[in-house]
Parts: sequence; structure tokens; C-alpha cells
Amino acid sequence: MEEQPAGAVAAGGGLAQGVKCAWAASAPEYVAYHDEEWGRPVTEDAALYERLSLEAFQSGLSWLVILRKREGFRRAFDGFDPHKVAAYTEQDVTRLLGDASIVRNRRKIEAAVANARAALELPGGLSSLIWRFADPKAPAPRTPADVPAWTQGSKDLAKALRKAGFRFVGPTTAYALMQACGLVNDHLEACPARAFSGPGAIGRV
Repeated sequence: MEEQPAGAVAAGGGLAQGVKCAWAASAPEYVAYHDEEWGRPVTEDAALYERLSLEAFQSGLSWLVILRKREGFRRAFDGFDPHKVAAYTEQDVTRLLGDASIVRNRRKIEAAVANARAALELPGGLSSLIWRFADPKAPAPRTPADVPAWTQGSKDLAKALRKAGFRFVGPTTAYALMQACGLVNDHLEACPARAFSGPGAIGRV
């Protein structure tokens, strides 16, 4: 099939089919996440905290598991309001360990609480720290094989987060966060969503 240019839309108004990133077609949840969220700039502290938390919970699991439990996570973690989560006690950790609507892993739950506290301690806020590592010049991947699992930038971001007291964040998790929140644009070169993603899309989405 002849490739359509980036930004093409299907007759029904959605993103064109057949040229999107291949992973987006494997489940309905992936389709919506790819078309509406992944790669679009996220700059608000609370939203970044949610994404960071979910990426940490995803470690060792399929992202599809996280997407399907996302609303459960939001209910359990008070909408990922860092101020509320930072005030959690051991009683809250016990409550969360008994909540089947989320991933029940003590280390990850405790990391989410610790990370909320760390986020509130940042002088310039979480967005200021994370967006220092945006890479608007990253080359457009032409095939899935061109998409890295981590980069020097994600190593540096993970190091900065850990130095600030964040837990459960390594270079791979940091790069997944960068991809998801638009610090890099890893939609394939021919993918219609590429036009709405990455650092250059700030102010346009």
C-alpha cells in the first residue's frame, strides 16, 4: 500500500490506518493510547507524576496491563495528586496492597509514595527537572528496530531523578517516560501521529 504523509486522517476522521506504529494495532487500548496520548507533550507536574508512577508499575509487565488498570490506579491513588499521595501512611500502603484494581507490588507502591514526596521537594517542580532532558533533534525512526530502549539522555534523566530522591526509575523506565510524554518523538517517520508529538508539538496540542 502506498504510504500516506504524516498527519493523514482516515475517512472517519481518525488517524489513517496502515501507516501507524505497528504496536498500535494490537489491542483497542493500544489504538486509543497511541492515537490520543503517546508522544504528545505532557508538561504539568501532576500528569508527569502519574506517568512516572505508571511507568514504574509497568516494569516487568506488559503496558497493556497498566492501561487496563489505569482507572483503578487513579481511584486508588487519589487521581495521582502528589500532595495527597505524599501524605500516605503505612495504612494506605496496606490498603493498596489489598486493591485488586492495581498492580499489588509493595516496592512499587512505596516508590510511588516516595516519589510524590520527592516531586514536592523539587524547587522548580517535576516538569522543570524532566523537561531539561527533552531531545527535539532525535532522528525519526523509520522502522521499529530504530527505536532504542534507552539513550544517554534517559540515563542522565534517571540519574537526576534518583539524585532527587526518586525510586524505581532506571534508564529504560526514564526513556519510556520520555517517549510517552513527548520529550522525544518516537512515532515512526510515516506515522500520522508524529505530526502531533514530540517537543515541537508543545502549544499545538
